[in-house]
Amino acid sequence: MKLPSSARAVVIGGGVAGSSVAYHLARLGWTEVVLVEQHGLTEGTTWHSAGFVGQLRSTVTQTKMIMYSAGLYPELAELTGLDPGWRGVGGLRLATTPERVEESLRLAGAAETYGLDLAMLSGREAGEMLPLLHTDDVRAALWLPGDGWLDPALLARALAAGAEKLGVQIFTGTRVTGLDVAGGAISGVRLATGGEEWSVRAETVVVAAGAASGRVGRLAGVDIPVVPIKHQYVVTEPFEVSSSMPTVRDPDNIVYFREEGGGILVGGYIRNPEIWDTATPLAEPRTLFPADMPKFQESWDSAVRRVPELGRTEIVKVVHGPEAFTPDGEFLLGETPVRGLWAAAGFCVHGLAAAGGVGKVMAEWIVDGSPEYDVFGMDLRRFGGHARSASWARARALDSYSKYYDIVYPGEERTAARPLRRSPAWVRHVELGAAFGEKAGWERVNWFESNAVPGAVSGVGSGTVSDAAPGTVSDAAPGTVSDAVPGTAPGAGAGTGSGTALGAVPGGTGRHDARPDGWAGRIWSPAVRQECLATRDAAGLFDQTSFAKLEVSGPGALEGLQRACAGQLDRPVGSVVYTQLLNGRGGIEADLTVTRLADDRFRLVTGTAFGVHDAAWLRGRGLDVRDVTSAHACYCLWGPRALDILGSVSGDDLTFGYMKAGEISVGNVPVLAQRVTFVGEFGWELYCPSEYGLTLWDTLVEAGTPYGMRPAGYRAIDSMRLEKGYRVWGLDITPETTPHEAGLGFAVARDKDFVGRSALDAAGSPARRLFCLVLDDSRQVCLGGEPVRVDGRPASRVTSGGYGHRVDRSIAYAYLPAGTAAGERVQVRVTVTWVGAAVAAEPLYDPAAERVRRLPS
Repeated sequence: MKLPSSARAVVIGGGVAGSSVAYHLARLGWTEVVLVEQHGLTEGTTWHSAGFVGQLRSTVTQTKMIMYSAGLYPELAELTGLDPGWRGVGGLRLATTPERVEESLRLAGAAETYGLDLAMLSGREAGEMLPLLHTDDVRAALWLPGDGWLDPALLARALAAGAEKLGVQIFTGTRVTGLDVAGGAISGVRLATGGEEWSVRAETVVVAAGAASGRVGRLAGVDIPVVPIKHQYVVTEPFEVSSSMPTVRDPDNIVYFREEGGGILVGGYIRNPEIWDTATPLAEPRTLFPADMPKFQESWDSAVRRVPELGRTEIVKVVHGPEAFTPDGEFLLGETPVRGLWAAAGFCVHGLAAAGGVGKVMAEWIVDGSPEYDVFGMDLRRFGGHARSASWARARALDSYSKYYDIVYPGEERTAARPLRRSPAWVRHVELGAAFGEKAGWERVNWFESNAVPGAVSGVGSGTVSDAAPGTVSDAAPGTVSDAVPGTAPGAGAGTGSGTALGAVPGGTGRHDARPDGWAGRIWSPAVRQECLATRDAAGLFDQTSFAKLEVSGPGALEGLQRACAGQLDRPVGSVVYTQLLNGRGGIEADLTVTRLADDRFRLVTGTAFGVHDAAWLRGRGLDVRDVTSAHACYCLWGPRALDILGSVSGDDLTFGYMKAGEISVGNVPVLAQRVTFVGEFGWELYCPSEYGLTLWDTLVEAGTPYGMRPAGYRAIDSMRLEKGYRVWGLDITPETTPHEAGLGFAVARDKDFVGRSALDAAGSPARRLFCLVLDDSRQVCLGGEPVRVDGRPASRVTSGGYGHRVDRSIAYAYLPAGTAAGERVQVRVTVTWVGAAVAAEPLYDPAAERVRRLPS
């Protein structure tokens, strides 16, 4: 069989990723799909995988992908007659510390929301299930009967055979020598096979080359930040181990094991991993490294303690091979900056389990423009230009690998390769004892520890940067507001009056100054409350320089944005519009504000981590987009004294209305001021060229300190936005939710056409909506993902939650049946405790939006 001169799609890589993508493209009706592999099928990264399949993952999307994969195997067997290598033996996940037990309980709660079959066992019960185990120190174990393991070679061959049955042409022994790019788009692949060179024209190419994906991407000038890391496991001689033995994970002791050929396969995640430092990864088939038993000793010793019989058993095989890791330990999926060139890489040891799901979402993405699931956490575009740095990617990947089995507490920050991107005011934040978080390489203030003392005013001061860099919080666009319609708010109705609406809030136990119970209290500071109350009573100053800023200009700017955005943008110059970008199903692909700077010039502001994604989405619809994030600092001045503060350093008219923008001077600094808020208080976003950023910060701090203003951080923003019902993309709203479900129908224009409108129209009234819940016990605080029950039956999961310091309530959001009414009761499981909660009318704070709209007297 000869290589064709053209193809509709070329898939590079004959492992489970490439075979699955090719299979699913063909299943969606694409003909003329070609898969090329430089060695034999599976002989790159796939063949040496340990093959563990654990369905319960940290995100709902990963879990869906693995559950889909499990359902795919019978289909493959029927289509091909081949065994896909699935061994559904179930899985045990052990917990030997109180912290791990708590994590297991949270995972069990998540399993309920995913619909996974799961049981929590005692250590004794785990030992009875698998008598090989020593369980005296096991406090609990999760039993997942749907878990198991896969033979990687059998799975890849079944996927490849299925693809061939559907018309895919597969060429092994075929090496990629070049990728042709024309006009910013892929145009073909250059190949070498059997001493001959070939060119295949194609407008869709998928790089699924495992540990070699980075090298292949560079042939087209794009960065796919895959880091090959050496990973090791061993196999023992047979010793009467049943083939039905469940898989076992013992994360406290960084070891995992399963049956293999009558013996046991033992693997683990070492604390001092090593990069495979080579320019030509996988140049040879079935690459392995020499055994390094000293590095593996900790995992082996842990395995012997857990299975004492291993101490009397010989190791007969050591598999030490390269695994394709990424800077954050998640997949790398999606389109690269070269149009038509896609990646399906970075499987990070656990990717075999999700291989079927990877093929599904990739094929849907390529064919339909968007996948069924929300895959932003795996989207290649979650990384910015800093991912081009090999040293950055390596430092982050090593950190990710070394902590693979560690408990990751919500709000916990990684410290590798930091600091990188810093606001002009970063030096002042350090002086004030900032607790920094990181997002997309940016250092961002979570809170100022100098605010921890009630009544203290943070003007200037000394201090060191807190090493407790807690939590990333809301990353919705500044000005992502639900107050665009006077007196209305998303969800279950609106009230009247200003300030708090405590009388309308059922439940709650009043003022709460204490550390929350459980995980919510692990990474916490009383400074957050002080920052919220200062913003309510005087003013808060927030550094939002990290938020992504995009500009669209030119003769077709308005027309293109009108088609891309669900909101009405044809408004006077100086208008600010809150809007969404929708996919063809009506799901929310982005959530942002658009400011009309001139007739043909618009600035879009979106979340810190979303700029690359949103810009690519817009470019894919024909718009010319410039990323101007680094060109502008942004500080937000919000609170009832904001007008006094800004008026003391600006002689310009500051009375322009809500959702309006104007050019002003602040001290000596030229500023674009926008009357928008993400905390529900009067004030502005203040943008200036970056070179003025430090001066502007100092000017505002000096002016605001006499009025009681405090510099404040993202944790305070997140608390206040919950009180106002402002949604966060990626949590409350995703590509799987529509504006009408999310209570954002007010932001959808009814007098124009836009991407996704036909789907919204066809869907009619939604069956579910996002509702606000107020928990009865304010010491119990949700962090997201907690199961929600109605009348004792599983109903939903918390999208986001936290504590509202202005209303003194523990708040959560969840999708519930559309007919749910304010006052109805639900139950929320916060780790070990089922807590009663009431559905509340939104927003809890200032329901008539008087504090946002009215000029302070």
